Amino acid sequence: MPSLPARQAPEVRDLLAAGPLLHELSHGLGGPYHVLLPGPFDANAAAFRRAFTEAGVNGRIYYAKKANKAALYAERAAVLGLGVDVASTGELRETLAAGVPGPDTVVTGPAKSDDLLRVAVLQGALVAVDALDELDRLARTAAGLGRTARVLLRRLPPAQPHSRFGLDPAELDTALRRCADAALELEGFGFHLSGYDIPARADLAGELVRLCRHARALGLRADRISIGGGFPVDYADGDDWRRFTEEQRPGHYHAGKTFSGGFYPYHSPVAGADALRAILAAVPAGRTSPLAALLREAGVTLLVEPGRALLDQAGCTVFRVQGVKERDGYAILTVDGSSLSLSEQWFESEFLPDPVLLPGAPAAPGPYEACVGAATCLESDMLTWRRVPFPHRPAVGDLLVYLNTAGYQMDSNESPFHELPLPPKVVVEPAPQPAARPHWRLDRHP
Repeated sequence: MPSLPARQAPEVRDLLAAGPLLHELSHGLGGPYHVLLPGPFDANAAAFRRAFTEAGVNGRIYYAKKANKAALYAERAAVLGLGVDVASTGELRETLAAGVPGPDTVVTGPAKSDDLLRVAVLQGALVAVDALDELDRLARTAAGLGRTARVLLRRLPPAQPHSRFGLDPAELDTALRRCADAALELEGFGFHLSGYDIPARADLAGELVRLCRHARALGLRADRISIGGGFPVDYADGDDWRRFTEEQRPGHYHAGKTFSGGFYPYHSPVAGADALRAILAAVPAGRTSPLAALLREAGVTLLVEPGRALLDQAGCTVFRVQGVKERDGYAILTVDGSSLSLSEQWFESEFLPDPVLLPGAPAAPGPYEACVGAATCLESDMLTWRRVPFPHRPAVGDLLVYLNTAGYQMDSNESPFHELPLPPKVVVEPAPQPAARPHWRLDRHP
């Protein structure tokens, strides 16, 4: 059976080496749990900042909070001086409570509620406006409060003309005229593209720089653009990913399972901050200079809103094996949770990197193939349909650790189905003394 080992940052290797701690947490918490690691988050943020510095570009990083509900990462953003991208009153409330100043937040999402607009204006947040009626509501809200709203106009991507998000060229012209209203201050433009196409992002960013120059000619501020998120994460080694994709077939999955949604690209040769470097170095269509030069010449600040890329290696998910059933030369493991805690399954796909098996007692050597099911009565509730070649024979009491799950996997779809409690989030930090066990605490978010 093909294997797909997950990359492991040093903090992750140290965590796996502290096996007794993970077993104790499983016993004490009485079910599956998520581990949060602050070190990799901090390192990823530093890498994005270095990319801006190397390119000589004024840049600002906003952590996309929707990628994980944990309080930890918003708290780290506050300490590091990052901004945070929010899309609801709940996310904004949590972000402010974490210590992030209102002006360091950007409020995104379509058709924002009046309450969200009100709080955004009062807190001095930057508001990404998606439609003309939203711009009008924002202006009325700001005028009623005697404040000025900070505005970023969201551009409809020309390459995705059927997207329900953003303003087309005619709507942008109308919006620019309305931004002359005293209650509105146009700070710039933004977009969000699906996928990870670097040239497409550079092309549209170059167009937004041109829009800034046009808006300035109309007397508007327009000194920043946002290219959103979409920075890939490199979950697995390139050779491992290539070998896996070449060898895997339906027979390697329980019940011959296939996936209409396809798979996330778990290897990316240009990922995270390196993807930002590539975008800044790219020459937008119709231009002769790279994007970084265009930004410098125009005096435009570049905003980015990474979620998954800031959370790379910053967390994992732990389940306990509570049943082992032999079936046709492989095992069906049942764990103490559900696939709702690994969101990829609920997009008709699979989280492919191999889970790490931590035996609770000495185990017979493998390889030993097993798929992983959940503790519910649904045939479809599988954490891993693939028959993973584990190095030991799994047994009741062993732990399965799914690595690198902080970005969009942990809590996007979690539900207390069957009255199973939601997995708690545990923050694990290095011990203050060498050779001591790591310290842990529960995350502040309920």
